[in-house]
Amino acid sequence: MNSKDIAKLAITALEDKKAEDIKVIDISEVSVIADYFIIVSGTNRSQIQTLSDHVEETLGRAGVQLKQVEGYDNANWVLLDFRDVIVHIFDRENRLFYDLERIWRDGKMIEPENL
Repeated sequence: MNSKDIAKLAITALEDKKAEDIKVIDISEVSVIADYFIIVSGTNRSQIQTLSDHVEETLGRAGVQLKQVEGYDNANWVLLDFRDVIVHIFDRENRLFYDLERIWRDGKMIEPENL
């Protein structure tokens, strides 16, 4: 499975659980840490943890190993590192505060349906 396939599968899992404002940034040409950032919002702690669990489970069933997870207990910003694809699940307040879309603006924004 390549990084694009992993990103597509992660997006499908996020959509299944009603993630909001899904953004994909191709950072492959500006960073070596990953190929894609997927950034989404959840409405509350429970949904953010559910989104995280569902992505981890869906990708795990496809044989994609989770390298690291951070922020799960607080659930205001959960980071799921699948090596070439990093999923960021925010609450609304922290998404606005950290503004990863602005920080990584040198990457290429891709509409999820065009991935």
